[in-house]
Amino acid sequence: MLIRDVRPWGGERSDVVLSGDRIAAIRPHDPAAAAPAGEVVEGRGRLLLPSFSDVHVHLDSTRIGLPFRPHTGGPGVWTMTMNDRENWRSAEVPLVERVAGTLERMIARGTTRVRSYAQVDVDCKLEKFDAVVAAKEKFAGQADVQIMTFPQAGILREKGTVDYLEASLKAGAEVMGGIDPCTLDKDPKGHLDVVFGLAEKYQVEVDIHLHEPGHLGVFSTDLILERTRALGMQGKVTMSHAYELGSVSESVSRRIIDEFAELDIAMATVAPSLRGQLSLVDLTEAGVRVGLGEDGQRDYWSPYGNCDMLDRTWQLAFTNNFRRDDHVEMSLAVATMGGASIMSHDVPRLAGVTDRPGLAVGDRADLLLVDGETPTSAVMDRGQDRTVLHDGVVVADQLALIHG
Repeated sequence: MLIRDVRPWGGERSDVVLSGDRIAAIRPHDPAAAAPAGEVVEGRGRLLLPSFSDVHVHLDSTRIGLPFRPHTGGPGVWTMTMNDRENWRSAEVPLVERVAGTLERMIARGTTRVRSYAQVDVDCKLEKFDAVVAAKEKFAGQADVQIMTFPQAGILREKGTVDYLEASLKAGAEVMGGIDPCTLDKDPKGHLDVVFGLAEKYQVEVDIHLHEPGHLGVFSTDLILERTRALGMQGKVTMSHAYELGSVSESVSRRIIDEFAELDIAMATVAPSLRGQLSLVDLTEAGVRVGLGEDGQRDYWSPYGNCDMLDRTWQLAFTNNFRRDDHVEMSLAVATMGGASIMSHDVPRLAGVTDRPGLAVGDRADLLLVDGETPTSAVMDRGQDRTVLHDGVVVADQLALIHG
């Protein structure tokens, strides 16, 4: 395949040759050259970027495509969980269709790598997990999907939860989730014993949802650091949200960032508008794997989310008060290859703020063509003229999936 007349990361107009699922060559664009035999994708001078990686999304709770409804959730994780529990079965469309439709929209807008939470508890049992599995299988040729078994309602509060979590791991969950060890289960040792014990038993990674504030969040994080080091799980742990790890002091923030880098603990952010977060620039410069996600998709937790990671990249730049082009482009690097490096350690960590990876000879051909003068302008304008490739195959064009 030839992708003709594109600008990789906003550089010179180029022709990109693909061989199978890899980039085989990049050469200057020659407008006078005749079209070669074989498949040609016309770039028309558009930007060429790596495709997006959404590493924090709750496909199982989506209401994308359904009529808008007023938000009914209250404050706090448990209250919001109960609100979801009261409503998710009565949606206008069956869960399996909702999950598949949301994933389809994500792919069409340029996301070909997805790490999705799948809630497992005594209420839904494996029903939500099975719906995410069905979507993963349906779109196996258009995107890579990792499924995390996620105890949204805690692990210890309701008897039987651990059994369902283990059943999902036996059924193929690739990541073991945890959430707020202190504030939800109120037993950080017991909670983390289960999370790391099951992860070790089934040889999967760990992803901890952390909403806990200030010193308490740092306390839980230190417990996770200790276990990661003691169990030799370097490179197998992700901290999601972790909103306030940067709120205690500069020295604590620096220590946490350095330990994350040392133990190869990743960070997944959803670009919240909150103070007290660890610096995205400092994390990236330290070599911490950082990825971006959309979180819920217009669900019973929040009216936000629209399946478009280019929108969420704008939000990441905006909430970090980024104005310089190199910082906005770093946001794009985080949203694309930063997340890819969390899902696969074959993908290296970002090498600092100015690293623009993913478009070199030999790289995997998961690509996005999008209109824009520069990468920064593409984030600001969020154009709709998009073509999406997964493993060297065009899977979406003009925001519509191409079913093969």
